[in-house]
Amino acid sequence: MFLHSKLRDLAGRTEPETGGGEKAIAVDAHRELKARVHRQLLDVMRKVGLDDSSGPDEVREVIRGCLEQVLQEGALLLNRSEKERLVEDIYHDSRGYGPLEPLLRDERISEIMVNNAHQIFIEKEGKIELSDCRFYDERHLLRIIDRMVSEVGRRIDESSPMCDARLPDGSRINAIIPPLAIDGPCLTIRKFRRDPLRMPHLVAYGTLSRGMADFLRGCVEAKLNLLVSGGTGSGKTTLLNVLSSFIPHGERLITIEDAAELQLQQPHVIRLETRPVNAEGVGGVNQLELLKNSLRMRPDRILLGEVRGPEALALLQAMNTGHEGSLTTLHANGTRDALSRLETMVLMTGMELPLRAIREQLASSLDLIIQIERSTDGTRRVTSITEVAGMEGDSVLLQDLFVFRREGVQSDGRVLGEHMPTGLVPKCATKLALRGITLPRDLF
Repeated sequence: MFLHSKLRDLAGRTEPETGGGEKAIAVDAHRELKARVHRQLLDVMRKVGLDDSSGPDEVREVIRGCLEQVLQEGALLLNRSEKERLVEDIYHDSRGYGPLEPLLRDERISEIMVNNAHQIFIEKEGKIELSDCRFYDERHLLRIIDRMVSEVGRRIDESSPMCDARLPDGSRINAIIPPLAIDGPCLTIRKFRRDPLRMPHLVAYGTLSRGMADFLRGCVEAKLNLLVSGGTGSGKTTLLNVLSSFIPHGERLITIEDAAELQLQQPHVIRLETRPVNAEGVGGVNQLELLKNSLRMRPDRILLGEVRGPEALALLQAMNTGHEGSLTTLHANGTRDALSRLETMVLMTGMELPLRAIREQLASSLDLIIQIERSTDGTRRVTSITEVAGMEGDSVLLQDLFVFRREGVQSDGRVLGEHMPTGLVPKCATKLALRGITLPRDLF
């Protein structure tokens, strides 16, 4: 283990070896040791010609040599396991994502929120907590952010200080740096599950009931148009992924996203992703342009990761003109809010359409709105499945088919409640029956 006296010399500290002070000294010394090895590693790599094409084993061997030299110069002793752990840490700093590596490998963590170089929060099993991991400084954090975004052909600098991108495993990242981020670079990572969730998982987690799952499966197979609505982090994309698994494998699917997240299992899938403008302010391709192009690609269904702008009208028209069974998500806190947001997005196209015409388009295009939320206990729950049942005067008629009845909160903070049908038989039952899908009447 570390020799504490030598560690204090290395860190330049003189606090007494008691309690938390001793631990802080060891942590500071550990970081200083890593920094010294890393600086020496960069010099060695330049001299011997190691670059990004060099193999992991070759780089690790160079790191071991640098570490041994630094330890000899400082008269420090480490055992074998400590040396190997330090080698891995430095390797991740030079080739991977530094202190984020263990967080990215932890399957229990769904979100990583880097507020600044010394403050990293994580969402683990639905709860947000402060992580022990940290960066050396802002330059260290900026180097990792730059590595992440450059891997997918994006850039971030003072002229373009915001960036949406994704990691090679599909995890979605958002980065924002000074001068827009006042307290230093910020990084948010929405992790990508290696093993996609299935509907049985969501039922077991209490996201929805078995009856709701059977109903949604029938709706997807019958090619109803579905909108998944919810707040940030509520699980919209996860639910969209699960619903997409019910699409028959013989259909041609086209996905359109700002940052590719969907994990479709079908063999016939075309994945499209938007592109930001370049340094000259040109060359950007948005979702509306991709959606228009996708209509020329003979899709059976279109899956729009999230509708957020003028592409809303094009999507509604596509749903009405031979692309039934399309799926999308939208940020909204309620079913009515979702319709209001869609109306606003249609108006963003600049076309002077009467409000009634827009609502008629909504009523004829959408079949179901699935509302999902992240509860106070961290659980994601479908709070309602609502049918768009046509027009009544100038208003879109909605009827809830399933709802979550909240009954209270346990002493440990867990929300109590039950998913249950409302007793209304959906009008879309006829459409399901015409496609050979029959659901038991007692389901509702």
